[in-house]
Amino acid sequence: MMPEPENCPGVQTANAGLASACQGCPNQKICSDPNKKLEDPGKALVAAALKNVRNKFLILSGKGGVGKSTITMLLTRYLSKKHTENNFGILDIDICGPSQPRLLGVEGESVHQSGSGWSPVSVDDNVCLMSIGFLLASPDDAIIWRGPKKNGMIRQFLSEVDWGTLDLLLLDTPPGTSDEHLSVVSYLRNDNNEGDKSLNAIIVTTPQEVALLDVRKEINFCKKQQIPIIGVIENMSTFHCGFCGKYSEIFPAKTGGAKAMCEEMNVPYLGSLPLDPELAKLCDQGEDITTLKSDTVDALDQICQHFVNFF
Repeated sequence: MMPEPENCPGVQTANAGLASACQGCPNQKICSDPNKKLEDPGKALVAAALKNVRNKFLILSGKGGVGKSTITMLLTRYLSKKHTENNFGILDIDICGPSQPRLLGVEGESVHQSGSGWSPVSVDDNVCLMSIGFLLASPDDAIIWRGPKKNGMIRQFLSEVDWGTLDLLLLDTPPGTSDEHLSVVSYLRNDNNEGDKSLNAIIVTTPQEVALLDVRKEINFCKKQQIPIIGVIENMSTFHCGFCGKYSEIFPAKTGGAKAMCEEMNVPYLGSLPLDPELAKLCDQGEDITTLKSDTVDALDQICQHFVNFF
């Protein structure tokens, strides 16, 4: 079942499924059922499929174009190289804009199905990936689906992929705070264990206020859904010119950027990554940037220090 909308009358009230706030809610039919069969059977399937996944990280941002997919790839690449004894997975739930196959250099690979489910595509010895990009006939194919079909695909990814044993599963999400986010949270969150800390969020932003406005909404989404926020990463914070050697702010942080926002909203600030043309080029080629000597890799190393407690 999806999490309750903001004005929900409450699933156990007489008005459940009948109030004006219930119109259009995907849970309306379930809530109006007098038997109140509230538990989605898919949740048990997801729990069984992910029983050997120790930690799940949602990579979030209310704003599009801030680099969630790139951050997901960089964190996975760097942490998997640093912790070679641990296993990592990426689930690309940006259904309409899957980027991970290209970023990780496995575009064109096929997903195989066995008795235990879909086998994610192997990227490195300790990294695997599942994305709808592997299921399309062409990378140019458009996904034109309504919310219920996208949510059904997410449930399949969570319950029918044979992830095996993972120390860390990173979920690359689309922008916003709507269908896909509510669906994945409802399936991953353990409502019966208040001490469950296996589901956490990483927020990605750029420095300018137009991005921070939407990111604040994402932070409030996490707080309402009781998802612990590991911290905020500020992407594209500065640009280092390869010709003159000077640093410039392409996206001016006129309100103090991510650091000031984190202080205001009482969430951890993990660090910043520069706008790096070399990174953009290697991402397009699906190559690994973490082996290079660069300011980006140095900054990434500092950010990844915050994750040592998860291994």
